[in-house]
Amino acid sequence: MRPEVPDRLESLLDTKWLSDALGMRFPGIEVTAVHEGPVVSRLSTNARFSIECNGGPPDGLSPYLCAKGYFADNQRVLASLGEPEARFYATIAEVTGVRTLRSVYADVHPTTRHGVIITEDVIAAGGSFLDALTPYSVDQTAASLEQFALLHARTWGRAEQYASWLRPPLMPALPDTASRAESSTSGFSAMRGVDDVRRNFAGEVGVDVADELRGEPQRVVDAMAALATRPRPDGRVVIHGDAHVGNLFLDRDGQPALVDWQVMQHNHWSIDVAYHIASALESDDRQRSERDLVAHYLDHLSDNGVERPAAAQAWDDYRIALAYGVFMWGVTLLVDPKITRRLLQRLTDAAAQHDTFGRLGV
Repeated sequence: MRPEVPDRLESLLDTKWLSDALGMRFPGIEVTAVHEGPVVSRLSTNARFSIECNGGPPDGLSPYLCAKGYFADNQRVLASLGEPEARFYATIAEVTGVRTLRSVYADVHPTTRHGVIITEDVIAAGGSFLDALTPYSVDQTAASLEQFALLHARTWGRAEQYASWLRPPLMPALPDTASRAESSTSGFSAMRGVDDVRRNFAGEVGVDVADELRGEPQRVVDAMAALATRPRPDGRVVIHGDAHVGNLFLDRDGQPALVDWQVMQHNHWSIDVAYHIASALESDDRQRSERDLVAHYLDHLSDNGVERPAAAQAWDDYRIALAYGVFMWGVTLLVDPKITRRLLQRLTDAAAQHDTFGRLGV
């Protein structure tokens, strides 16, 4: 019997519930004990834990696990943000072969649309999570672009089949209230915008924003709107949607893998590629390598069965798509300021150097 998706962490950590939930993939499992580990609760809750099972864990299941959901009282209004990620692990992850967390449970509540996942614990398996303060090389960026190419190639021209739960294009920002959460599928106006950008650019995190953009919070929002309405019939795929370097981990072998799929969209491939390159690399490294990195991504699209987009058009798409990352971190409020500052510096430098906003006519 399929267990109800829990709305509280203590319900998820119940041995009976875990036996039923894990039993959908590992029939006959009986969880006899749960040992709680560290819990991180920000926008969502991530809880590490381990289990004991009658007769030991079944083959293929690590006893070291991590649950993610919107369990805290102040997170429940945002519970539906977890739906795309849970749907990804339930329907797309294994089909695409993208390197990511190994999910052992993923489901969505039919009424609240609360998405909950349980994955194997990356830290216990010898992996490590990254952020913008972690050194990341050009070669590593090329390796992570290969994973984006795999995701895009496997969904090239087929993203419509996931339309019932994918976020609308260029709708990544978090709603401020429950009413905006309900309206966030209706249009660009539901997004957070210029006040958040102005606050960030004028504050501590905006110290290193490119001079060309520092006093231009309205242009950041206008550029995002222009990007949303730019006609691009070709190259639309399932994109990660939040492809910055902090949404990676390195597995025990040092290979990059993608995490945090809450803002997946049916959108143009260049959004992920531009956002990832500009966020992962220091500005000098990016300037020296970005053309080669875009070409490397295109090569891997071709290797995975997609007709290679024309180089000149792909480069233009890349330069214009840089507006997306600037907006994403222009409105970010809930992250370590050192990380936000570093990413705003990298992303605005890239957009300024490529005249991204001018290319979008804003």
